Amino acid sequence: MRILLSHPTGNQFVRALITSFQDAGMLARFVTTVAVTENAYWPKMLPAKLREELRRRTFSLPADQMMRRPLLEIARNLLPKIGFHAAVRHEAGFASLDRVYWDLDKAIAGSLKKISKRLDIDAVYAYEDGALETFIQAKKLGLTCIYDLPIAYWETGRKLMQEEALRLPPWSVTLGGGVADSEHKLKRKIKELELADVVVVPGKFVKDSLPVWARGKKIILAPFGSPESSKPVRKNASEPLRVLFAGSLGQRKGLGDLFAAMKFLDPKRIELIIMGGLLAPLEFYKREFADFIYEKGRPHDQVLELMRSCDVFCLPSIVEGRALVMQEAMSQGLPLVITPNTGGDDLVIEGETGFMVPVRSPEKIAEKLNWFIENREAAFIMGQRATAHAAKYTWKGYGDLIVKELTSIHV
Repeated sequence: MRILLSHPTGNQFVRALITSFQDAGMLARFVTTVAVTENAYWPKMLPAKLREELRRRTFSLPADQMMRRPLLEIARNLLPKIGFHAAVRHEAGFASLDRVYWDLDKAIAGSLKKISKRLDIDAVYAYEDGALETFIQAKKLGLTCIYDLPIAYWETGRKLMQEEALRLPPWSVTLGGGVADSEHKLKRKIKELELADVVVVPGKFVKDSLPVWARGKKIILAPFGSPESSKPVRKNASEPLRVLFAGSLGQRKGLGDLFAAMKFLDPKRIELIIMGGLLAPLEFYKREFADFIYEKGRPHDQVLELMRSCDVFCLPSIVEGRALVMQEAMSQGLPLVITPNTGGDDLVIEGETGFMVPVRSPEKIAEKLNWFIENREAAFIMGQRATAHAAKYTWKGYGDLIVKELTSIHV
């Protein structure tokens, strides 16, 4: 099978796929917006901040195996920095993330007939919101359509978010664009899934979110990989338990429930560290719960360093795909307190690598965090087990599993 793989921005799981597809001789082309080859010299002449940005767009591919469409993505990144925020407004802005996805999708569809013959392509692999035009053209050409759904299907996500807006009205401002997606965008999502021959999901929560009519498709469940493990650091048990939450600061990730849980606990024995992007003014969060330490986002190595200074990772999400940050935390010696909706049900061996709590359950969150307060030595041992368990998940394993499943099917 020869595959054309597309993704507008690239990320860790795309990189893993590129490597595995290359190793298997399956990668025909990788199509993206901004991309730099590993041996490119010119980025070294740029200022440090730009070099760091381009480092995240560097791929281990020769230039002739990549197709790029950079202009709209460059505009999306630059225009807000000079005050043109309307340009990137959700869906409506000409350089919004949605428009970047749709533009790349349309460009691929326009060239697919020509390049599929030249490169002997059998299949296209595309991601949610960036697959529709590609799949329509692929079907005309008799190509297999592989659809990667990294987060819960929109019907499940929207239903849960609408319930959250009613349950915790003050937090509705943090629920993000998914609640306000247009009918046009939702129809695109439906049609993408309808056209897909194969659906790739990162966990059971996403798989279970698929509508009944789509469950007869070939579904590949491929858990993400973990970063390199670090030896857990033993903390001073006389100091407060440090609980880390990392991610966008909204109720989609259950932050309101975590704040509510903290109010049940002795503030002298526990401290909450919140790291991530603000979805409301900081004053909003302080009104909801004042006693937390806010940490801004930072480069990945510094995120891991912060994790090593903490004792427990808590992510009581309402809607996820499979939050990578869970395995990152485990790799640094932190046991988990998470909900099934994080997509990490396989990461929790109950009472050994952490605890699973129901969604929307501040009392249960508080109960488990209090257990860690009262059992500091056991918490450290649990962190060691969490690290060992996370190490079983590798990015090579992720990519190779998808390769194995794809080579075994006949669509």
